[in-house]
Amino acid sequence: MRTGARWAGYVAFAVVFAVACGFLADWQFTRNADREEQLTLIAANYDAAPVPLAELVAADGEFDPADQWHPVVLEGQYLPDEQLLVRNRPHGGTSAFEVLVPFRLDDGRVLVVDRGWVPPGENSPDPDAVPDPPTGEATVIVRLQPGEPLPRSGRTAPEGQVPTIHLPLIAETIASGDATMTDVYGLMVSESPAPATQPSALASPSEDPGPHLSYAIQWILFAVMGFVFIWYMIRTERRHRREDAEDGDGRPRVPREKRRRDRDMQEEDALLDAVTPR
Repeated sequence: MRTGARWAGYVAFAVVFAVACGFLADWQFTRNADREEQLTLIAANYDAAPVPLAELVAADGEFDPADQWHPVVLEGQYLPDEQLLVRNRPHGGTSAFEVLVPFRLDDGRVLVVDRGWVPPGENSPDPDAVPDPPTGEATVIVRLQPGEPLPRSGRTAPEGQVPTIHLPLIAETIASGDATMTDVYGLMVSESPAPATQPSALASPSEDPGPHLSYAIQWILFAVMGFVFIWYMIRTERRHRREDAEDGDGRPRVPREKRRRDRDMQEEDALLDAVTPR
């Protein structure tokens, strides 16, 4: 291959590598921006004063994502006969279960409430016991959350359980599904009257911004390093060609390091001759 074509190949490879790194860096910048938006939402809503559900969720159940994590007050009663368990939730170092209980509001609508989590049983993958919700009229404070998508794997769950908090699926499963809101559910904060026992509380959301910004910077540095590497390759090849040209008189090529040593020896001999008495 001619030298010019080879160098053009080097540069083309560096350009393609830099473009790929650019896409990956942009992806990480986008993820960092999304994470910053989530943290801003948590800071604004998580500890806000609770308001009636009707102030944030319209009568048709439409939910504004900007209200995620905001506490609301529910007045009504639980429907314990329609309780469901969400399986394979990572809590307490186990594949735990989250406890979903529909809550019928005084206006007739039903909101799914996530009351917390319970561990698997000691001798069974299913929980040994699930604490009951309060009976009769209750006042419950929850934080609003959007529903989750269905699992990409297509996994299912046995009767009485669901693979994820996909609200349309839950609405199809429970008897009060026609009145159940399918855009939003609630993470329980408190219940009144308080039952004797409750599921373990869900952990607060993480405030860690994540490594996305540092990853984005790393991809940019990789792109720059690609060009530096190609420059080094071209520079090294040009030096070798120049050295080959210097040895182009037909004699065996003497390595550059050996030529340097020979010159140093000649200079040392000249110094010795200059100081040695004749």
